[in-house]
Amino acid sequence: MQLVEAMSRIGVESAFEVLVRARALEKQGRSVIHLEIGEPDFDTPKDIIEAGAEAMKNGWTHYGPAAGLPELRQAIADDVSRSRGVEVTSDWVVVVPGGKPIIFFTLLALADVGDEIIYPNPGFPIYESMIHYVGAKAVPIRLWEEKDFSLDVEELTDLITDRTKLIILNSPHNPTGGVLGKRDIGAITKAIGDRNIMVLSDEIYSRLMFDGAQHHSIMSEPGFKERTILLDGFSKTYAMTGWRMGYGVMRPDLATHMARLITNSTSCTASFSQIAGIEAIRGHQAPVDRMRTEFQKRRDVFVAGLNRIKGFSCRVPKGAFYVFPNITKTGWKSKKLADALLEDAGVACLSGTAFGDYGEGYLRFSVANSLENLNQALVRVDQWTKRNL
Repeated sequence: MQLVEAMSRIGVESAFEVLVRARALEKQGRSVIHLEIGEPDFDTPKDIIEAGAEAMKNGWTHYGPAAGLPELRQAIADDVSRSRGVEVTSDWVVVVPGGKPIIFFTLLALADVGDEIIYPNPGFPIYESMIHYVGAKAVPIRLWEEKDFSLDVEELTDLITDRTKLIILNSPHNPTGGVLGKRDIGAITKAIGDRNIMVLSDEIYSRLMFDGAQHHSIMSEPGFKERTILLDGFSKTYAMTGWRMGYGVMRPDLATHMARLITNSTSCTASFSQIAGIEAIRGHQAPVDRMRTEFQKRRDVFVAGLNRIKGFSCRVPKGAFYVFPNITKTGWKSKKLADALLEDAGVACLSGTAFGDYGEGYLRFSVANSLENLNQALVRVDQWTKRNL
């Protein structure tokens, strides 16, 4: 069998590879603390589960419209209008199985071979993977630790060329937990100016902001509503990873083309999941607030603990549920250290290089685990460093 050449350019998401290795160790009787997967450890709130179960009982088990059920699209439009401060209607919304299809479909719809796509590095690995797959040129913009893992706008200005077709932003950011504030976003819009460039704004962690910080979307900026594809979803905010439901918000003419891509690939998103999604958005939000409070508590404990371990230095992330410590003073490369912590200490984490070349010198830990397990992980890492550094 001979695969097409494009398959040689497609990447992977290392979190799932590490999970497989960790599970194999557990089958051998080893104890492993899972800090590799970016998934809330909470159950989906009960009212959402009940809404989904009732939907199945009531016959919501058939095909639906490619772009999503009208009721859910309206609920999303109402929520985005309120949370981002821009007026959008339901024809701006497309619902997809998870968030990744919005990344892939955006690139399929907008990026030709040779077009340049600027994306954050370190960053979610699917950005680079899909850019390469469609034949576009991946142009990394470095995120700097000394800038709290924000980008340098002067560097962005230098990277923009006549071939730049799309700029990908992610805030709050995976893997660093960095946040683009209103001033950052304003500077980015000035760098883009009036060029014919679209922005894919990945805001999947928008409800997971800490220390009273407020999320700011580039879609809210003057002149950028029609130039932004907003990506958000239900997995992180409502602990609905297994329900597979995300959405994009974009100008209606692009949304129509996006729906055609859905028709040609997934057909539609599960109807009962969408009914549950309506309850998630319009129901009470107390579970979201409780999860955010717990993630912040875990972040504080884990960052403080890492900063007491030899060779580790960690900034306090402002959003999401990851910490991204600098490990250069250990003298170990990121991948080698991540492998050693899994094999020798029973702590599953990810190498910073899983998120791009600029991730060298860092590790990513997910704090979507209990405080008990996080504290035990700190003990194991500390003991390992005392034996090996």
